[in-house]
Amino acid sequence: KQFRGQHTMVKILLIGSGGREHALAWKLAQSNKVERVFVAPGNGGTQRGAKLFNVPIHTTSFEGLAKFAQDNGVDLIVVGPEQPLVDGAVEYFKKTGIPAFGPTSKAAIIESSKAFSKDFMKRHGIPTATFETFKDPSKALEYLNSKDATSFVFKADGLAAGKGVILPESLEEAKEAIDQIMVSKEFGAAGDSLIIEERLNGPEISVFAFSDGYTVTPLAPSQDHKRVGEGDVGLNTGGMGAFCPSNIATKELMNEIKTRVLQPTIDGMRREGRPFVGLLYAGLLVDQKKGIQVLEYNCRFGDPETQAVLLLLETDLYEIMLACVEGRLDSIQVNSNPSLYAVNVVIASGGYPSNYQKGKVISGLEKLIEREGVTVFHAGTALDKSGNVVTSGGRVLNVVATGKSLEEAIDSANAAASEISFEGSFFRKDIGRKALQGMKEEKSQSVTYREAGVDIDSGNSLVERIKPFTKATARLGSDAIIGGFGGLFDLKPLGFKDPILVSGTDGVGTKLMIAQKVGAHSTIGIDLVAMSVNDVLAHGAEPLFFLDYFACGKLEVSTAADVIKGIAQGCKDSGCALIGGETAEMPGLYGPGEYDLAGFAVAVVEREKMLPKMVQTGDVLIGLPSSGIHSNGYSLVRYLVEKKSGLSYEDAAPFAPEKKLWEVLLTPTKLYVKSVLAALRTESNIKAVAHITGGGFTDNIPRVFGGQNVSAHIQLNSWPLPPLFKWLQGLGNISNEELLRTFNCGIGLVIVVSSDDVEGVLKSLRENGETPFTLGKLQDRSDGPEMVYNGEFQ
Repeated sequence: KQFRGQHTMVKILLIGSGGREHALAWKLAQSNKVERVFVAPGNGGTQRGAKLFNVPIHTTSFEGLAKFAQDNGVDLIVVGPEQPLVDGAVEYFKKTGIPAFGPTSKAAIIESSKAFSKDFMKRHGIPTATFETFKDPSKALEYLNSKDATSFVFKADGLAAGKGVILPESLEEAKEAIDQIMVSKEFGAAGDSLIIEERLNGPEISVFAFSDGYTVTPLAPSQDHKRVGEGDVGLNTGGMGAFCPSNIATKELMNEIKTRVLQPTIDGMRREGRPFVGLLYAGLLVDQKKGIQVLEYNCRFGDPETQAVLLLLETDLYEIMLACVEGRLDSIQVNSNPSLYAVNVVIASGGYPSNYQKGKVISGLEKLIEREGVTVFHAGTALDKSGNVVTSGGRVLNVVATGKSLEEAIDSANAAASEISFEGSFFRKDIGRKALQGMKEEKSQSVTYREAGVDIDSGNSLVERIKPFTKATARLGSDAIIGGFGGLFDLKPLGFKDPILVSGTDGVGTKLMIAQKVGAHSTIGIDLVAMSVNDVLAHGAEPLFFLDYFACGKLEVSTAADVIKGIAQGCKDSGCALIGGETAEMPGLYGPGEYDLAGFAVAVVEREKMLPKMVQTGDVLIGLPSSGIHSNGYSLVRYLVEKKSGLSYEDAAPFAPEKKLWEVLLTPTKLYVKSVLAALRTESNIKAVAHITGGGFTDNIPRVFGGQNVSAHIQLNSWPLPPLFKWLQGLGNISNEELLRTFNCGIGLVIVVSSDDVEGVLKSLRENGETPFTLGKLQDRSDGPEMVYNGEFQ
């Protein structure tokens, strides 16, 4: 089925009723491609959003859910809880022609059977604790008698709502655990088998990762708090809170997790005929001796970690899910906010995780609706007949707060949670505190480079984020893989006989200041590439590779990634590889939000085809239109806009009211590589190419004369002066002479060609998408000026 979502607004059916589902619905509804999110059956919070609608159908009623989806034009079904996944929800919906996000039952076994998952890890060399599996309680007891019971963990094999794990502190407690799981069947059929596992020591982390069956993309790591009481005491629960990102999950550790755990898991499941498509949850422990170890897998988003993780996710969740279902996750860049922390505090019913009462009226929710940095997700809530929000479960609400530090997020979440009340309510006030204390202790022990203002982890994060962009620029001679000490390019496969290398370097000038002022960074990188590759093109050379330099006071990863994505696009459009660059974070040298750019292009040309060649009287000048101002003259542009126009950059452009002024001014510099190289490869006698940059017509065209006693005679009415330049000229009462020496005036590249070859060159340029203009001719200079302008602008 082709998704209607590829062309129109989509409808999503989300199955589930907990805090996880409320968070998923909230995040999906943020997509500008999503019209509405139906939640079945939902809760007291999932029917309150602008795009959210509850549907009174149980999660196990596949037939009813499928019929609803078909009747209401649902484009994608998202399965939240594990039980429907294990029961085959995804296969059922696919058979009815409705795509679904989540693993099939064959893949969901990675959660539904701990025995399977442990054996699977053993088969594929994925690090996990040693274990034994038992189906007979007497055999389990016999095994225990010769061991130290406190060195083991006891796990029910099947699904137990996150509660089927017991850590005994004595032999008696160990025997009781066997009885609870296998004899008394406190966890039902989940206790048909028992895993007795080596107990590990170290902090735990949770890592979510999207997968399309091949690619695996992790989200920001998190940590949850399972015990019901503060200080991690009391009974195990489904989770009393979580925070994200985890302070122990360094960049190096995350790379190890992806390499040793996540990718081998996805590859192994596929090889065993169980391709995993959806969200894989890896519960991990960093053992003091063994390093990273897998404790468990889940086949869906974890609760309560999801609520914190999604608050930091910047990428459109619907787009990610769609990419997973369509098998193209490698085309999506998944980003989380690197500057924030999120803390989720669970408010629970009195008596949880044992017996508790329902129907308690909840107060205080209205106080938090507009609270900045705070989001409340409903878990065990419903609406009574009077419209009151009441409790309907053990874990009732998730109060999630963000902050620039973990401490700020913790304090904000606790303060907000304290404003909500119902009879018997309680919550842990120490969610994240242990990690915070560890961070403070580390901070007191040593000073880091980060404290001085240079964040190496952010730099590494940027490199990982831009690798897909640079890889897309690969060409013959380079694989465009970055991260080494130098960029490599192999000239031999290109087959040049007598090659000359041509290099060029440039920046973007104060055009950057407009981009920084309005926060638009996605095209400025194209400018950087264009300024250098258009220069080397003036020597008839084909661009081979490009390097960039990005300097800032504080590295904002998302901004830098936007810039470099533009650089990669410019390289791709020019046929050159982006093989390296430098990111320089220099606190104090640049102000907040400021950055500067430099670019370096290297090109190649056969010696006999180098430009410029000798020009002469009678040669014709052909002009190629610019896309706008390009990247020169912006100091004057900014002066005119900010001092003379009375406009802001956010105002509509007077000469193009359908666009904002900044949109016009930031139009990227045009790339001429492909069209001009095509013309150079014809039999036509192109003698020179002039890139119209700083100095405009007046200073750039004479650069190709090569000492010949000629002058360029330009007819100003031979091309239309674009409205932007007319507006600038009128705004500053700028003379034609000043305009022609400052701006490109609508012509970004000038080609000098023999008069006999004009038609051939014009034909080639038109066939390659250009609209060339014949500007004038070269004439004998005598003692006159190098540039002569005749007539007036159109």
